[in-house]
Amino acid sequence: MKKLEENAFDNYPFLSLVAYGGEEYVGIVQNLDDSVLSLYVFARLKDEQKARFLELGEVWWWESNRTIPINLFLKKDFQEFQTCLVTFNRKDCEIRTGPSTSICDLAKKRSKRRNIQLVKKVK
Repeated sequence: MKKLEENAFDNYPFLSLVAYGGEEYVGIVQNLDDSVLSLYVFARLKDEQKARFLELGEVWWWESNRTIPINLFLKKDFQEFQTCLVTFNRKDCEIRTGPSTSICDLAKKRSKRRNIQLVKKVK
């Protein structure tokens, strides 16, 4: 990996590097499950979209708990990047660096809330 690319992952911690079919792809992982990996590929963006993509990525990274996929957290704001969404066969791809989110994990990590009620004793 080039020095410039290494700095990109330091400056933008939400970016992931995915290897698939002998190629490397940089982008934001939308969803990762047992059979597929969906990735917003940075190289497929138009030049005028790249700054907005990185800006929204930072909003998602710093303002969410990072378990919610970016397209669910930002909804309409991220709709314009649907054209660069690529789906890979999970068994043939490898995430070399960066975070990944999964919709399946949302249901598993849900915490249980307990209600505590204070009752005053009457004498």
